[in-house]
Amino acid sequence: MKKINPTAYQSEYGLDKLGIKTNKTVYWNLTVEELYEKALEKGEGNITDGGALTVTTGKLTGRAPNDRFFVETEDVKNTLWWHKGNKGISEEHFNSLFDKALKYMEGIDLFVRDAYVGSAEASRMPIRVINEYAWHNIFAKNMFIEPKAEERTKIVPQFTVVFLPGLKADPATDGTASETAILINFKKRVVLIAGSAYAGESKKSVFTVMNYMLPLKNIMTMHCSANVGPNGDSALFFGLSGTGKTTLSADPKRGLIGDDEHGWDNDGVFNFEGGCYAKVIKLSKEAEPQIFSTTHRFGTILENVVFDDNTRKLDLDSAEITENTRASYPLTFIDNAVPSERGPHPKNIIFLTYDAFGVLPPISRLSKEQAMYQFMSGYTAKVAGTEKGVKEPQPTFSTCFGGPFMALHPSKYAELLKEKMEKHNAKCWLVNTGLVGGPYGVGSRISIKHTRALLNAALDGKLNDVKFVKDDVFGFEIPTECEGVPSEILQPSAAWSDKNEYYKKYRELAAAFVKNFEKFKEGCSEEILNAAPKVEELVK
Repeated sequence: MKKINPTAYQSEYGLDKLGIKTNKTVYWNLTVEELYEKALEKGEGNITDGGALTVTTGKLTGRAPNDRFFVETEDVKNTLWWHKGNKGISEEHFNSLFDKALKYMEGIDLFVRDAYVGSAEASRMPIRVINEYAWHNIFAKNMFIEPKAEERTKIVPQFTVVFLPGLKADPATDGTASETAILINFKKRVVLIAGSAYAGESKKSVFTVMNYMLPLKNIMTMHCSANVGPNGDSALFFGLSGTGKTTLSADPKRGLIGDDEHGWDNDGVFNFEGGCYAKVIKLSKEAEPQIFSTTHRFGTILENVVFDDNTRKLDLDSAEITENTRASYPLTFIDNAVPSERGPHPKNIIFLTYDAFGVLPPISRLSKEQAMYQFMSGYTAKVAGTEKGVKEPQPTFSTCFGGPFMALHPSKYAELLKEKMEKHNAKCWLVNTGLVGGPYGVGSRISIKHTRALLNAALDGKLNDVKFVKDDVFGFEIPTECEGVPSEILQPSAAWSDKNEYYKKYRELAAAFVKNFEKFKEGCSEEILNAAPKVEELVK
């Protein structure tokens, strides 16, 4: 058996720059094949039907938001948006835990990956990921941008992720909330992840770093998918879980730029990542054939997916370990992926929402000010069964459609959105993929056929030629007709048999928007505040 050469692609920029050393072996920028070998040798996972490496992440099968802290260094104290989701930790506590990490790494093999975040050369950031597990290094290879062969040993990282699942924090001495810690230090340019094996922590930590650094350079950062049409018309799709973001952006007639994290600079839209991290619970071969095929390919990492011990056949329907089963795979596994992972300035911006109250129109056009307000709100609804204890629909809001990862005040991202829209003449649409004709239990979900027809009409410019009516409360404009869509569903009130109940639910939703926005008032411009729903109009 041929031995692995751990230093074949060793960087000229050594680990000693961070004081890291080990008595074991450092494996530099290994191939996927080599990392498979090491992962199997170390008992980290199993090869399942088709060739994917299937792993489990232990007790944590998702992110640990309560364990994420920003280190309170002088350079960020007055810039970060401090709130209950963006908590601080002292430099002393960080240094204490990082010293423990240095000691811990002396006794283990390390897997190092040098890569880029961002496909746009002018805006990308070189990073280094240092892993305890070989499979985490495959994840890093999948998710970040692979350097050219001649660059591989010459990258000087601007940020380093140190990912050590076996290291446990001590809340009593390290100032953490538990044994798990995700610490972001902008002064030291380090993310330290301890006590969690969930791979998504590394991806989302880097996204959070970009969300802090790039907007300060006037580059928009976005938690969205992006695609581009045959005529070079890019579109952005923002939406929380369950709104149809992945399904609607995966249009075979349009090239996929990326499915999760993007930037928008002076040259256009660019993907932060080199891969996808898709939720695969109950994944259907018929409904999403391309994503399904990746779960049966060599090079894919499957997290917490159940499989048969004897046949190695996958059971994608099983939530025995978690509902949050995931697949990490290179973007090149998707047939219509854009090789450059870049696109021109967007012509259309889509905000997707699942409105379980049944009062928002299937599509509406937003002014720039309304776009800013809706963007900062990030609305959708939780319905029964999505979370423990949810029996009735509940409005839920995630700032900029990615609340946990927004390091600056939301108005900063909203102002950048307005600036980009004005400069590049982009239109913004609010698309309700939820209920029509009544609330949860009464109404029915709008058909995907009608949603696609509305979306295609917006992207193709056909809606520009129809008449719109203005909503008195939210202020957005609703088209009166669209080819292939019954006109009676375009105006929500028309589809309700009980008009009094309609206005009651509409009032409840509008009031929820206003209440949610209270936390943003300080630091927001008047033009954003004036775009709030006019709840008083519903009282008349």
